[in-house]
Amino acid sequence: MSKNIIPYGKQSISQADIDAVTETLKSDFLTQGPKVKAFETAFAEYIGSKYAVAVANGTAALHLNCLALNLKAGQKVITTPITFAASANCVKYCGGEVLFADIDPKTYLIDIDSVRKLLEKDSDIVGIIPVDFAGRAVDMEAFKNLADQYNCWIIEDSCHSPGGYFVDANDQKQNCGNGQFADLAIFSFHPVKHIAAGEGGMITTNDKSLYEKLLILRTHGITKDSDQFQNSMELAIAQSPDDNSQWPAWYMEMQELGYNYRLSDIHAALGLSQLEKADQGLKKRIEIAKKYNEAFEGQDFIKGHSGLVDGHAYHLYVLEVDDRYGLFNYLREHDIYAQIHYIPLHLMPYYQSQGWKQGDFPHAENYYKNCISIPMYPGLTDEEQNFVIETIKTFYNG
Repeated sequence: MSKNIIPYGKQSISQADIDAVTETLKSDFLTQGPKVKAFETAFAEYIGSKYAVAVANGTAALHLNCLALNLKAGQKVITTPITFAASANCVKYCGGEVLFADIDPKTYLIDIDSVRKLLEKDSDIVGIIPVDFAGRAVDMEAFKNLADQYNCWIIEDSCHSPGGYFVDANDQKQNCGNGQFADLAIFSFHPVKHIAAGEGGMITTNDKSLYEKLLILRTHGITKDSDQFQNSMELAIAQSPDDNSQWPAWYMEMQELGYNYRLSDIHAALGLSQLEKADQGLKKRIEIAKKYNEAFEGQDFIKGHSGLVDGHAYHLYVLEVDDRYGLFNYLREHDIYAQIHYIPLHLMPYYQSQGWKQGDFPHAENYYKNCISIPMYPGLTDEEQNFVIETIKTFYNG
């Protein structure tokens, strides 16, 4: 991408990041080594969860979560249509059925009343996947109370919101993905996210049994933990053992059908280095959001925007505007590569083939008609942000 282009999102790589990767490249382990565990431990501490499991990407994290929760063919799971496809596709990977609930037009998050209506009329629903869209935290306490009424599990899709939080009924900050209310949560380390590892994902949970199951599922369903072995030692070594206390060093067991969803030490090293400056990056994102808020609040062409919200992690800053299509093209002509997040999932051809159609979720569809994500990343300079603001105002006001 040209140096003159201002993208909607971009990684920020420091010399410390490069040194961390170089050190790993020179080490004995490029994968399945100590950096992965170090990254997991540090990330769990950052989020406030008991356990963290590093995986290949956010999509793998979602898939493994559905497997760990024993999602079966024909069972139904609710999510939002305003999200990346993986939030829904993970259900289909397991043979489940996706149900969409409309969004709250003020927050852009999945609307809890819409979810409640679905739960009231369908007893086959087993789970809910709320999404902390754009970095704004879902009130997971409210969703946990609702899920418990209907015996549903929750996967919190927090890909947009490391460092984000909401305030619970006891006036306590609850970090996105901390495991206090959701059974499992997931994060992404794609380059445009807060923590850029090139690729990668993380699952967080406070449930030890789910944690242990995830460790096996991410590595072909194989364990080398002798405490979990199911076969006899005689079968394991193919002869009668002289010493029943010591399993052979080569032995491992595939106990269920898993996947190769591991994260390499190279990615983990970069992620671990990036994590050290996560708070600094979040602070910069909030500063950028404040400036956008001041620039666009009260403008006639603005129908809605991300605004200033406590606990918002600002992966994206979204505007709702008149003539979104015209603005998008005008910004491109001026080397500002804004983006649209997202085309409602129920209008994708695949999900339309499942029976969804235009008009099913009017709030989501109206949001899509007007939304545009403008540049938001810690490396955005004041000069660049001023240029973005003035270019948008020029399009509408001349």
